Amino acid sequence: MSKREHHKTRKHEDGKPRRGLVGWVWRVFVWMLAAVLLYQAYLFASVVWYRWFDPQETAFMADERTRLSRLDPPKAIAQTWVPFDQISRYAKRAVVASEDTGFMAHRGIEWEAIEQAARANFESGQIRRGGSTLTMQVAKNLFLSSDRSYIRKGQEILIAMMIELVWDKQRILEVYLNIAEWGVGVFGIEAAAKHYFGVPASRLNPRQAAWLAAILPAPKRYDRQRRSSWIDRKTGIILRRMPQVQIP
Repeated sequence: MSKREHHKTRKHEDGKPRRGLVGWVWRVFVWMLAAVLLYQAYLFASVVWYRWFDPQETAFMADERTRLSRLDPPKAIAQTWVPFDQISRYAKRAVVASEDTGFMAHRGIEWEAIEQAARANFESGQIRRGGSTLTMQVAKNLFLSSDRSYIRKGQEILIAMMIELVWDKQRILEVYLNIAEWGVGVFGIEAAAKHYFGVPASRLNPRQAAWLAAILPAPKRYDRQRRSSWIDRKTGIILRRMPQVQIP
């Protein structure tokens, strides 16, 4: 065999594993893409389902149930679903005033708030702020974990867009009020009203509603430490905002 023929044969043989590697990488990419798309389809189907049917348990509740079951003695989750019209209008106004004053105007995402949060996170070197709307919090609580990452934030935004596409504002606020964490093992406005004030959610007065909204960023802490000058000040701010906010 001549040197030229030998060089061609060797080049051909060396190309086989390279083409095989490229083909393997391409197949892995296609399977991964298909898996991602199937997962998004599952999430969208779940969003459609929850438009009409109340969720029995969220991802956050499942994580908390596992944590509480390991305590000595174990502790159970407290949560009772109540329809929108059986929730005090003060509670609705207080939560919107505290968590998302633009709730009725935006389409689930406030890009300026996300940009500000991203800038603050970059400057601090840690993910501390999320710029989440009520819709995004519903998406996170229903389907995702409490871990903070940019990938999870991207998924949260995508699910929020699905929710805004399928649900109306009343349904979003109703679900939020029924799944939000309000203390150690306390989920939903009905359980929170009974836990802190011994009344159903329908009978919450303005100050009680504002106080519950004030503790939402750190409910477990303020479940244990209910006397706080900072929470008192925030409650006053929410009370002043409440008459101006719009609700469904």
